[in-house]
Amino acid sequence: MTAPRGPVVAQQPPGRYLATLALAALGVVYGDIGTSPLYAIRYSFSGPHGIPVTPGNVLGVLSLVFWSLVIVVTIKYHIVIIRADNKGEGGVLALMALVNGSRVARGLSPRRVMIVLGIFGSALLYADGGLTPAISVLSAVEGLEIATPALASWVIPLTLVILIGLFLVQSRGTARIGAVFGPVMLVWFATIGVLGLSQIIQQPGVLAAVAPHHAVRFFAADVGRGFVVLGAVFLVVTGGEALYADLGHFGHRAIQMAWFGGALPCLLLNYFGQGALLLRDPAAAVNPFYLLAPSWALYPLIVLATAATIIASQAVISGAFSLTRQAVQLGYSPRLQIDHTSSREIGQIYVPLVNWGLMLLTCVLVVGFHAADTQQPTSSNIAGAYGVALSTLMLITTLMFYVMSREVWRWSFARAAVVAGLFLCVDVPFFAANMLKIRSGGWVPLAIAAVIFLLMTTWQRGREILGKRMEEKTVALKMLLADLAAEPPLRVPGTAVFLYGTTDGTPPALVHNLTHNKVLHERIVFLTMVTQDVPHVSTPERVTVKAIGKGFYRVVASYGFMDDPNIEDVLAACQVKSLDIPIAGTTFFLGRETLVASDRPGMPHWREQVFAFMSRNALRATAFFKIPADQVFEVGAQVEL
Repeated sequence: MTAPRGPVVAQQPPGRYLATLALAALGVVYGDIGTSPLYAIRYSFSGPHGIPVTPGNVLGVLSLVFWSLVIVVTIKYHIVIIRADNKGEGGVLALMALVNGSRVARGLSPRRVMIVLGIFGSALLYADGGLTPAISVLSAVEGLEIATPALASWVIPLTLVILIGLFLVQSRGTARIGAVFGPVMLVWFATIGVLGLSQIIQQPGVLAAVAPHHAVRFFAADVGRGFVVLGAVFLVVTGGEALYADLGHFGHRAIQMAWFGGALPCLLLNYFGQGALLLRDPAAAVNPFYLLAPSWALYPLIVLATAATIIASQAVISGAFSLTRQAVQLGYSPRLQIDHTSSREIGQIYVPLVNWGLMLLTCVLVVGFHAADTQQPTSSNIAGAYGVALSTLMLITTLMFYVMSREVWRWSFARAAVVAGLFLCVDVPFFAANMLKIRSGGWVPLAIAAVIFLLMTTWQRGREILGKRMEEKTVALKMLLADLAAEPPLRVPGTAVFLYGTTDGTPPALVHNLTHNKVLHERIVFLTMVTQDVPHVSTPERVTVKAIGKGFYRVVASYGFMDDPNIEDVLAACQVKSLDIPIAGTTFFLGRETLVASDRPGMPHWREQVFAFMSRNALRATAFFKIPADQVFEVGAQVEL
């Protein structure tokens, strides 16, 4: 069976339900990019790299904004990248799993390239999870400085209170408040569109910026200056990655409807409105977004902006939870506590460790960047770091798309190179422009991503080494069965389930139990949990059962990287396959290894110690697989890495 030569487009819901999905997508998918008008234009003209407010500069920047939204968000993501789905799911890990699961990619170098890019891209998303709430909420609250300069000292404390409150309510889930995300963002987009239109009417000449020659002339006048401004212009497309990551929640038609029917026109109206205001009043560069509004509407606008940025932050935080579940299932993270906050929506999850880590990171970013330069608005300081993280992620997505189009869609080299090359012509300049901010805070997200990348790769490599060490001690099943035939042990009533990481050999826990207790249960089941490179595995395909003989069975339970393993589901699926294992009365045997760093080939000694620490603090298998704790028998072993 050959690989498909192009994207497989799933059926999308029609009619009223599609409109409902589009409204929900407006709230979840476009919260981040929808709040970019709060700071993008301001950062171009009044940030640490701001340029003079002249008609040529204003039209040049607006032209760059317009074509960035068209090329990067509309063409790259909405027309091309969005079609690179893994059975309906999007995002860097789903894209990585798509290539890893293709038969043509196995054993080839593209597979390793995709793994490295996918893991580092995921690490950048965690950095984004701290940066987005910080810059979004802070930019909204900074409107108080415009309304009443005397309240400037309250901006940082109030921002911290809002952010901490946002993270504190995560454990309660977003099912209730999530229903208002779409309507609130609809009001937000309508408001910013009207504000922008009111200024365009007064200065219609600003619409000339649609012509690309204004961007060309802007660069030709001063290439160095234009290159620096690209870092600020890039902020208008931040959040474009979210529409790909949220593909599985809404489908591409709903996401596109929300973009073309609401988000894009309102964003363009607001950006051009800010440009029109600057043409009439260059002093408005201090905060052109809030100065669009009449004085009587300023406080309501601050409240609405704060609500919009909270929604944008919520979407990023929820995305980090979902990303963590994928990382755990794909073997790039230790088992973590994952709580379901809704009995109806499987995607409503809460990961305590990630939540508190992001809260700490976000608060540190707000306070740290404020302390670094109190002369500039704190959001302007964070904007540099924000651009570095997301420009790197967008560049990684393009490179991953190239590999995927060659290995999965089977595009020719010329076709893949042309499409990816066109995207790189935009991604590389944006990336390079943002790299200029490394010294002024841009190193922060890269450092965060590097640490997370190190942890993820250490866990993945450590599990490989541990598997090899355990394999060295594994007794061949044929040898065990021969020994049992020669000297049959006492068989006691009941069923024993031995969880084991591979489908070959004999679980060491069984050998230890037989050696020390001299007995075996009447029925022995070797259970292996396997994560496939697909989002979900259907119930009929959940398990395979193989009778080995002498009361032994081998069961392989398959899950997708978006599924949650559950022992009761596995046993129910076994019953359908004529293997009845009642959970009551069944004993579950698990191995629990004590890891010791050694000088054996594998990883450096310090990484082995990091892996051992992560392993000790991972969630116990009984809790992760929801196995009744009073029916578990753990067999310990010391393993040298």
